[in-house]
Amino acid sequence: MGTVSAILLVFLGCCSNVVSLELLVREFPGCGNIVTFAQFVFIALEGFVFETRLGTKKPAIPISNYVIMVTMFFTVSVINNYALNFNIAMPLHMIFRSGSLIANMVLGIVLLKKRYSPSKYLSIAFVSAGIFICTIMSAKQVNVASEGQEERGLYAFMRWLVGIGMLTFALIMSARMGIFQETLYKKYGKHSKEALFYNHFLPLPGFLLLSTDIYNHCVLFSQSTPVLVPLVQLNVPVMWLYLLVNVVTQYVCIRGVFILTTECASLTVTLVVTLRKFLSLIFSIAYFQNPFTAWHWAGTAVVFVGTLLYTELHPHANWGKEHGSRMWSRGGRCQAATHGGGISACSLWHSSAVTVKRACIPHVQPFDPSLGLARFPSRSFIPRS
Repeated sequence: MGTVSAILLVFLGCCSNVVSLELLVREFPGCGNIVTFAQFVFIALEGFVFETRLGTKKPAIPISNYVIMVTMFFTVSVINNYALNFNIAMPLHMIFRSGSLIANMVLGIVLLKKRYSPSKYLSIAFVSAGIFICTIMSAKQVNVASEGQEERGLYAFMRWLVGIGMLTFALIMSARMGIFQETLYKKYGKHSKEALFYNHFLPLPGFLLLSTDIYNHCVLFSQSTPVLVPLVQLNVPVMWLYLLVNVVTQYVCIRGVFILTTECASLTVTLVVTLRKFLSLIFSIAYFQNPFTAWHWAGTAVVFVGTLLYTELHPHANWGKEHGSRMWSRGGRCQAATHGGGISACSLWHSSAVTVKRACIPHVQPFDPSLGLARFPSRSFIPRS
């Protein structure tokens, strides 16, 4: 499958997934757990058949390491979806999760002792400012919506603050998981499809803790308005159809990004997914008529400018400009040592594109001199929430 086909899968799958999720959330705001459970079951079944060959293929990475990764992945996935039950609108949900760049950089500095170029810090400042603007404006809307009902307004605002706290925690946990993944792949090599399977299969018992909520929403879904499905001539509750569409499009989205990372550079993947996210946001505002003020638009623009700055659209501008930068060829391979953290022609091969479910901004890792000789190619896709 070529690059064009992969891009079509990304736009079709990811945009459709956002639409189906909003249809579910607008009817039942607390349905995040059943949506997450359905997605995990579908991807786990597909991976069990095609990746593990019905359990006959041994994992390349020890299960004990996957247990740690899965604990973080499960927590992030559940919290991100469940936050929608706390007065978090979909546009804010999409914009706020763009803060993954901030979390990745901060933890990279603290835990991995990485250094970045000034342009990276500038881009993070843009993203932070944009998210701050959108968050403050959304807080005002929560207050305005409950104006004249002081107790109800305070309760709604406190629930909104809990939702913001959940999204913040999920961002930090997701970034920490990314660092853990990075250390695993340095040691055992990159096995993205295997990680995709175990990240969705191993957490399934954890949904027993959410079984009551999942069952209650199964009942609510079954009581929704039935619609006729032409192909099978059966009346099916509309919420189950929305859930089916969400699960299938989630898989198409993940597969599309995975294929794209094998067809082109991770910088291209970053730009494609960023554009996809922007279109999803526009559609969410226009079709579902979500409240979006001029300040929201300003904040969104600042976030996307910061994201594009982070990817450094003209990587050749960094050649020879970063302090201590040098490149050479050894045995037909390219090696670079870039102390400023810029992206060079060599480091692009070593960068990793990380995409998040639904509305995510992928993270392009700057080259780390401590990694030594870069392998050709070393792009990877690890879906995270």
